[in-house]
Amino acid sequence: MSPNLGPCVDNPYTDTSGMRTSADLYVQRVEVLYNMYMSTTESFNITEARKRLAEVIDQAHAEHEPVYLTRRGRRVAAVIDADDLKGILELAEDMADIRAAEAARAEMEATGEQPIPWDEVKADLGLT
Repeated sequence: MSPNLGPCVDNPYTDTSGMRTSADLYVQRVEVLYNMYMSTTESFNITEARKRLAEVIDQAHAEHEPVYLTRRGRRVAAVIDADDLKGILELAEDMADIRAAEAARAEMEATGEQPIPWDEVKADLGLT
């Protein structure tokens, strides 16, 4: 189970005790980013984007919203600011880490296995 980060009343991002967890906070941040990126309607067909590539890149960078590229009216790609992509990837990595830790805790709870003390882990890795 993720650590509790404080009471939260009438919020969909809470555990059964009414406490907001770190995993819930990451999910909420990812949802905000997803909604921000999906709400934009700006798009260019690929031919037009080729002609105006600098403008497309500048727009994505300045507005921090993706510029979608279309082919035959369908979205096929998006240009987004590099820092925004970095943030999204970091959030995804953090979320994967949180889920892996929660799965490990659930497995330990189900099997009755005890955690390995940190000093023992360091010793096994030759870090002491």
